[in-house]
Amino acid sequence: MAVLFSELLVPGWADGSMIGLSEVTGDISLPCHNADPELFFDESAPRVALAKSLCGQCPMKAACLEGALSRQEPCGVWGGEMFVEGQIVAAKRTVGRPRINPISPVIVKECESDDEALAS
Repeated sequence: MAVLFSELLVPGWADGSMIGLSEVTGDISLPCHNADPELFFDESAPRVALAKSLCGQCPMKAACLEGALSRQEPCGVWGGEMFVEGQIVAAKRTVGRPRINPISPVIVKECESDDEALAS
């Protein structure tokens, strides 16, 4: 069993009571192993969305999410979900105070044809 140095810092890895990733996944190529690891811990919404989309294709998505919930992962994208302080959240809060009045969505009038759009 191959064990990374970072895994030795986690209680339980050194005594052999926990199994390594290769024993769980076998020869399956996981999207998170082929991408930049920092992507799954990024702060920007577009990169978090990209990380979540990579998880959508993963055959280990359910097991990853279950493991992250059991470990109460403090942050990052695990199993297609964003974790903040051990809890699943829809999106991370941005820096600063929340708006008092939310921004209203822009309403775009649909036109039946290009001629009608040019006439108005």
